[in-house]
Amino acid sequence: MSTSQHDPKLGAPKLDHPQLQAGGGTASSYDSAARIVDRLSPLFTKYLQTIHDELAKQYKLESQEGQHRWLSEEQKCTEDELKLLRGGSVTHFHDYFLSGSANVMKPADPVDESYPISNYFISSSHNTYLTGNQLSSESSTDAYKNVLLRGCRCVEIDVWDGDEPSDSSSDEEEMQKYGAPKVEKKDKVKKEKSGLGLRKRLELRFGRKGASSEDKQQPSSPQQEGDQRVEPWRSSSYTYRAEPRVLHGYTLTKDLPFRAVCATIRDFAFKTSNLPLIVSLEVHTCPEQQEIMVELMNEYWKGLLVDLPLDPSRSSEQINLPTLKELERKILVKVKRSSVKKPVEAVQKPMPNTLQAPAPSLKHTTSAESVASSVTTESEEAVSPDGEKKPEAPKPKVIDTLSKLGIYFGGYHFKGLDAPEAAIPTHVFSLSEKALMEVHETNPAGLFKHNKHFFMRAYPKGLRLNSSNLNPSVFWRAGVQIVALNWQRWDGGMMQNEAMFAGTPGWVLKPEGYRSTSTEATQKTAVVHHNLDLSIEFLAGQDIPLPPSEDDPKDFKPYVKVELHVERHEERNNERIPGDGRTQKGEYKKKTKTQRTTNPDFGREIIKFEGVHGVTEELTFVR
Repeated sequence: MSTSQHDPKLGAPKLDHPQLQAGGGTASSYDSAARIVDRLSPLFTKYLQTIHDELAKQYKLESQEGQHRWLSEEQKCTEDELKLLRGGSVTHFHDYFLSGSANVMKPADPVDESYPISNYFISSSHNTYLTGNQLSSESSTDAYKNVLLRGCRCVEIDVWDGDEPSDSSSDEEEMQKYGAPKVEKKDKVKKEKSGLGLRKRLELRFGRKGASSEDKQQPSSPQQEGDQRVEPWRSSSYTYRAEPRVLHGYTLTKDLPFRAVCATIRDFAFKTSNLPLIVSLEVHTCPEQQEIMVELMNEYWKGLLVDLPLDPSRSSEQINLPTLKELERKILVKVKRSSVKKPVEAVQKPMPNTLQAPAPSLKHTTSAESVASSVTTESEEAVSPDGEKKPEAPKPKVIDTLSKLGIYFGGYHFKGLDAPEAAIPTHVFSLSEKALMEVHETNPAGLFKHNKHFFMRAYPKGLRLNSSNLNPSVFWRAGVQIVALNWQRWDGGMMQNEAMFAGTPGWVLKPEGYRSTSTEATQKTAVVHHNLDLSIEFLAGQDIPLPPSEDDPKDFKPYVKVELHVERHEERNNERIPGDGRTQKGEYKKKTKTQRTTNPDFGREIIKFEGVHGVTEELTFVR
């Protein structure tokens, strides 16, 4: 699979008005500039004159009654739009189409925040820190800024052990940008008194995975009996300790400080939405660095972080999920918890979703979340860049102080929908797209029932090296709330994400039959299915930007392709879904004739779809 840097669908995060960038849903509501045009070309003006004349005869647009009838019957607008048409002249008709009122997307309904949070679909990002492909791209805080301003409400952070910092002033200045304290020169003598021996410091610099087998059997720091808490490597300055870093492990991707990510999330979490933000942690760090993670999250997210249940008298296994309204402007951590029952010694091998490259004489480690989110029906082996399958490694352990931050989003290893942890109100199962489709095939009724009450997360399989996306609507229709997508790629998956969340604050209430209050037992009966006849008339295109690879408008050949993303009969009837939900292409697709200009004239060409079965208003998309 290609990972070319010239992939036209991949792009570094836009920082110039990212809220106007499609994919996250905010573009349709955040700024009028996303819904209006400054002018119409002579070609468009000609078509509007013709259409006005036709409508004037049909509706008598010169009268206020005729204007009202056209707006309510055909345009589905409100009385407020009447002022744009005024006397119904062609000039005012022209002004109406320049305004946002003529947008094909109707405004989203206000979100009903009274339901428990598992009753919503959530706009979600996968490997949020990456700016390109999964193998060799940069990691950047700009990626977090970009998706948060576009309406994302669930971001992902893969956290690894950091290197011990150098004494260089550039390192110090870089960290101080994110609030690290300044170090006085006289304090440098304290380096030898940091409380850690040379071996421990080397482990932190080069990673615990380099420790000997004997060392790994020893506790990393003194613990009290029955307590997982580890003494943190405290310091008045970051200079004397390694701090966690964020990257895609065992790849060529670049890293960035966990501190910097926390600062960026603090600054942009609630710029475009007041609804809660979920931070999904994949923890690869040693216990000491996990303590630093907790320290930094408490430092940067003070006043925003949910670190105690709304009802502190109940344990994490007993508390119920709060309503969306109760969590406004709050950051929720999703992190691994210990299993309810101790696993037996002979366990099946976990399946990582992290791309793993060879490391001589070292055992590979996978994240706690990767292990927790895997299912053992069919192993998805880790694969190195050269295609060689690699062995898996033991689960890293998440310490209590970090695990306890997963108040309402505790990750558990998926053993089945009847496992004890599947009944815990605050649990989350994370499964790869293929694993989740296997559950859908073998136990669709159980999957649908589970997702009415509890959280589930779907993520792209590890072999999507070019950051391609799964087909999100297949998983939404199975009730999955968190469908994680690669926002740096503009493809069919992100187009559907735009359709789902357009004009919303990133949380969308599920259809009534999908909610915890419903008694509907299956996906097939949860919503009303219709037959659809759809026709779309194309007038013209205007000022279409040339692709980066083109420089001559005469060589540009635009056309419009239309796809319907409709529930397949296999989804409704508990059968294997073709392609396991991987393909983003709609089952129904047609396209216009090809033109040869940046201002194409489609000549009122009509594309029709007739007798389309299985259409649901909330979960069918036109792309």
